[in-house]
Amino acid sequence: MSKDVKNVPALRFKGYSDAWEKRKLGETNSYFTDGNYGESYPKESELSDKENGVPFLRGSNLRNGELIEDNANYITKEKHAELTSGHLVEDDIVLAVRGSLGALGYVKEENIDWNINSQLAVIRTDKSELSGKFLAQFLLSWRGQKELLSRNTGTALKQLPIKQLKDVPVPIVNLDEQKEISALFTSIDNLIAATQRRIDDLEQAKRALLQRLFDQSWRFKGYSDPWEKRKLREVSDVRDGTHASPKYYSQGYPLVTSKNLTSAGLDFSNISLISELDYKNINKRSRVDKGDILFGMIGTIGTPVMVHESNFAIKNVALIKEREAVLNSFLVQLLKSPAFINYIRNENVGGTQKFLSLNTIRNFRFSFPTSKEQAMVSRFLEKIDSLIAATQSRLSSLELLKKALLQDLFI
Repeated sequence: MSKDVKNVPALRFKGYSDAWEKRKLGETNSYFTDGNYGESYPKESELSDKENGVPFLRGSNLRNGELIEDNANYITKEKHAELTSGHLVEDDIVLAVRGSLGALGYVKEENIDWNINSQLAVIRTDKSELSGKFLAQFLLSWRGQKELLSRNTGTALKQLPIKQLKDVPVPIVNLDEQKEISALFTSIDNLIAATQRRIDDLEQAKRALLQRLFDQSWRFKGYSDPWEKRKLREVSDVRDGTHASPKYYSQGYPLVTSKNLTSAGLDFSNISLISELDYKNINKRSRVDKGDILFGMIGTIGTPVMVHESNFAIKNVALIKEREAVLNSFLVQLLKSPAFINYIRNENVGGTQKFLSLNTIRNFRFSFPTSKEQAMVSRFLEKIDSLIAATQSRLSSLELLKKALLQDLFI
């Protein structure tokens, strides 16, 4: 146990000035338990479904301090009753102790009586000294993550044994101050969750709009002419970048591959650089200009991106240049539609490394309206995209705010 005038956070609620105490988790009155393993581990016959079973959590179900039921396994209620050590109680903390080290989730009311597998462990605090919600936020902070990750053992499979977990120093502070800090983070977490749900709803709405607008079950008022049907190669100039492997340098021209194509646009944060000579040689055949569309052909298949910059080359990426018949602003939205997604899903080949041939892309057959209706459709969908981007930006800002507060509100 240690008290020190230096043990105070950089940011503090008004009315609190006492130094914080640091104590190892094993020196608190907290209860620790591993997940279920050994002979009692559920067999295939003891697994169930969401409607009839109990969530049996693994490391992938811990995300940003939350317990996420997506893709969870489920066990029968009879097996759940047998595996009593893994039953979750409100205010518990679930941690990954094998595999996804550093991941953790806080148990809310809706998570009560779920169960955990052998990758996970539970910390159950003594509420008279330490709130689970407060401790969870500390363990999510960079200081808490550093303490957890520095104690892992093993080589092929990293582990965090309970013995090592008990050695993690944690702040012990007045319960009222713990409550204030926890309430602040709860408010921020609720905002983050609501913003993420807003993004999910907008993206779902966008998918529905893509379906309805491109199968023509919805039309804008004033448009009734039949759509023309053609292959992509007949209405657009479709090329690809180099398939060679130019030498990379610390300085030079960017070489965009499918990994640099994201739903938010081109990502240059992890870009490879090539020489000016290689850049010029690639661009002799496939020069990229503003307004072009790029499309991943190898590895990451799909993710159409409209180009808003230039001065880079491409490798293993399809390049679509606009002709008069079909506007690229319309086409880039069409390439996100269920019709095209289903088409490439059936056409891409390969084992570990999936790929899509240029001819497959060129032979995609689709319907399109007049240029005027194309512009109407694309402007409408671009507004949805802008709304999604703005909401994603808000989410990023909230996550940065939380990260800063986690740093300044804990010692």
